[in-house]
Amino acid sequence: MTVLEMAAPTKERPQQHRRVAPERAGGVSARRKWQSAYLRRLAITDTIIVAAVVFLAQWWRFGSDADVVDGEAFGHFSYTALSFALIIGWFAVLRVFRTRSPRVIGSGPEEYRLIAVGTLRLFGLIAIASLLLHLEIARLYLAVAFPMGLTALIASRWIWRRVIARERARGEFRTAVLVVGVRGAVVDLARNLERDDAHGYRVVGVCVPGYGGDVGEVVTVNGRDIPVLGDEHSVADAIDQVGADTVAVTASERFGPERLRTLAWDLERDHVDLVVAPGILDVSGPRLSMRPVAGFPLIHVERPRYHGAQKFTKTTFDIVFSTVVLAVISPVLLAAAIAVKLTSKGPVLYKSERMGLDGQPFPMLKFRSMVQDADSQVTALMKENEGAGVLFKMRDDPRVTTVGRFMRRYSIDELPQFVNVLRREMSVVGPRPPLRREVEMYDGAVSRRLLVKPGVTGLWQVSGRSDLSWEDTVRLDLSYVDNWSMMGDVMIVAKTLKAVVGSDGAY
Repeated sequence: MTVLEMAAPTKERPQQHRRVAPERAGGVSARRKWQSAYLRRLAITDTIIVAAVVFLAQWWRFGSDADVVDGEAFGHFSYTALSFALIIGWFAVLRVFRTRSPRVIGSGPEEYRLIAVGTLRLFGLIAIASLLLHLEIARLYLAVAFPMGLTALIASRWIWRRVIARERARGEFRTAVLVVGVRGAVVDLARNLERDDAHGYRVVGVCVPGYGGDVGEVVTVNGRDIPVLGDEHSVADAIDQVGADTVAVTASERFGPERLRTLAWDLERDHVDLVVAPGILDVSGPRLSMRPVAGFPLIHVERPRYHGAQKFTKTTFDIVFSTVVLAVISPVLLAAAIAVKLTSKGPVLYKSERMGLDGQPFPMLKFRSMVQDADSQVTALMKENEGAGVLFKMRDDPRVTTVGRFMRRYSIDELPQFVNVLRREMSVVGPRPPLRREVEMYDGAVSRRLLVKPGVTGLWQVSGRSDLSWEDTVRLDLSYVDNWSMMGDVMIVAKTLKAVVGSDGAY
């Protein structure tokens, strides 16, 4: 779910006598308190990391020598002075690129992307300045500072994200949301906001325009009752009643531009955020842009891009990553092949026909984890099917061998698929490789999965694997197709390692 923040201009409003909830005593919500403390800790951590990395790079290159930089424009100056300048510049870049903005902290890919882009721009600027000003800066000095600093900054943000995730799992560090809109849209938005605890949203109440029902009525979302606190005119009182610090407005014919602007003015004094759900599902932030046209803010949705530079970047990543992985895991591949051959009859590798890019069939390679001729037994076992939609899955499939069960638990049987990646039939990250019978049952929307190569891993792999419903599997695959990014692929690979080690949803 994509939520766009609305900027509200300043306007005086009449004073109202309202009861202030304990959570908002003194005009400061619990969210603002923990965010302020968190941002201070991030600033301290960033400063320590940058300073430590820069001076470590100086010591690595020069030891205790007080070397100097030769420059035609500035004469001679020490590397210590240069290090202090680099630290200040690096810290400033992190601030300019808003890497500690409340809108991105704890968001994962976007937070990491901003850090990476800011750091790359800084060192690119240093390289250009060195060339133009003829500064003889030691290459090893920069070559050590750049990768170590970038890695350390991203690692520290990852650690802080774990802290936030742990606190949110305990019910802390949450954003209390009051949702305003028609009943169906309110339920859909609440369900999407609370889909993952890591996002930190908790819907504490709803206001339904035109509502005139009995006091105490609720809407049920994911088994939890959320109180209905009135209509569109009850927002201010509802905020105080439940201590909300964010109001989310979704579909409602009663909320025109004037009413929405008035609501933004009303919320401004209490430092309550207003967000608007445009109703566009599974479209990531980079594809959305706000452009004012004739005084109206219009949301533009960019088309997904699968060609050009993006395709080249993804292909390069696939080839390099797969080559490295196959070289590293070659002993595991050899051990698995021997185990399969010695414990059951049949070939070591199983070739399963899957549908690839644009619906073209290809033989997907896996270590054989079932008895020979297992495909011929599918019809007899169909009544025991536990899979979702068109998928066939059994938690205790009698066709799986003892060795096969172990390999499946840790996804060892899927490792030969990196050969498919080198053969350009698959990608490291992508939608789940579908069977022909699945593709034959696709409707128009689901067939969009075939616009990109299937992946060895993907959103489906890190979000539950075999435990996902068919609808969730399709939703995740379509979301990946529409919102692909290189940083997203790196995040999915990292999450896959965690999912495989924990054998989450594997059988």
